[in-house]
Amino acid sequence: MIKNILIISSDYTGHGHKSITESLLERFNENKEVKVHVVDGFSLGGKTLLKIGKTYGPITRTSKNLWELIWDVSAIKPSLVNEFIELIVKETFIKLLEEVKPDLILTVHPNFNGSIINILKEQKINIPFVTLIADLVSIYPLWADSRASYIISPTEEAKNKCIEYGVSEDKVKVLGFPVRSRFYKHIEEDQENNTYNTDIPLKCLIMSGGEGVGNMRKIAQILLDNFNCIVKIVAGRNTRLKKSLEESLVEKYGDKVEIYGFMDNIQDLMQSCDIAFTRGSPNVMMESIACNIPLVITGALPGQEEGNPKFAEKYNLAVVCENVKNIKNTISNLLENDAQKLNEIRRSQRNYSNPNIAKDIVSFILNIENT
Repeated sequence: MIKNILIISSDYTGHGHKSITESLLERFNENKEVKVHVVDGFSLGGKTLLKIGKTYGPITRTSKNLWELIWDVSAIKPSLVNEFIELIVKETFIKLLEEVKPDLILTVHPNFNGSIINILKEQKINIPFVTLIADLVSIYPLWADSRASYIISPTEEAKNKCIEYGVSEDKVKVLGFPVRSRFYKHIEEDQENNTYNTDIPLKCLIMSGGEGVGNMRKIAQILLDNFNCIVKIVAGRNTRLKKSLEESLVEKYGDKVEIYGFMDNIQDLMQSCDIAFTRGSPNVMMESIACNIPLVITGALPGQEEGNPKFAEKYNLAVVCENVKNIKNTISNLLENDAQKLNEIRRSQRNYSNPNIAKDIVSFILNIENT
């Protein structure tokens, strides 16, 4: 059995990779015989690569066009990205291998798949290498390196994309998208009564991932001006946005508005609300579904998030409203007939959600043969 694992994650490119890693660690830690060492892949490249990783937040907050350009250019020739990363991390990574001596390497960030496999091949190190895809549909070519021992996919859609990129079907295992256990804490044996009652104020949550992007102020104003509701807004790490929202909304709407920064206990806020407005971030979407809070997806980053809104609609996990002007009609439609459509989304989410995904992934990894 695999007993010593090296996980290559990322601390600064959004919060999703870190959250996925934490969800797996919860399950790995249940087995006292297993040791897990986690490293931020960008730290392996010293200040240069770490600085590149830290640009993700500012770029995605301020310039979607620039992010789309970066995505498109690097997707054209993924081998160049692999060679660049390999060159920068090689020396540090080899030292790390000598210290950790892992039985298996697991990556949860696309930049450290082909690059690390290159190093392992050059050094003639033959240990299982597993990739866990942290996106849902529109996956990056770097996720799909056919030399990996296995690729763990969150969806059939991502699996099909891997096969398009040339990965053999038997290497791709669809095991779901892992979410930290605290997002499932609210689950009861019988949730059939977990429905929204239109006689009480609609508790709305507006968020957009750890980086705090999106037209939050306008969405809040439309909701507060047109519905009997309470609006809670999470600005994430974007402190400037938080201050701006406090100055513009709290003064006008008083205690009908609550503004938060980055939160470690975001699940408590989710579980206290009836509906959430968010960008199509895979991690935020899956955590919301685990909390059984219907979603209104207001947009998506170019590249890795492009297919997420349609994916959510396909399984009735959310509605999509990318034009803020349509927010009023979208919510009115959800609340018609005693919130019939809103409550249908709740039921679809309960059917889709699986609290055992992280456990299943860890079980699969620990039972891979160490060759």
